[in-house]
Amino acid sequence: MLINNQTATKTSRASNHRISAAMRGQDATLERLRVDRQLEEALTHGPDPLHLAEVFGLDEKTAMRYADSARQLLETAAEQNASGGPQ
Repeated sequence: MLINNQTATKTSRASNHRISAAMRGQDATLERLRVDRQLEEALTHGPDPLHLAEVFGLDEKTAMRYADSARQLLETAAEQNASGGPQ
């Protein structure tokens, strides 16, 4: 969710133009923020594609891709922790 001085007191969303202007020249893009948020949700609440589809309105294939990516990251972290590797 993005909130600015125009949308803080309303229920409408910020315009794409206003958001793009604010993000211009930044390393973070709206797409990167969206992808990061969806992957974080999958890591935090478990790699459940049904949950991801419901929360973000994703189609099933996209939700399954995020769940698979999260599952791989979680398994890699568990393997590294079990072997005493970097955390």
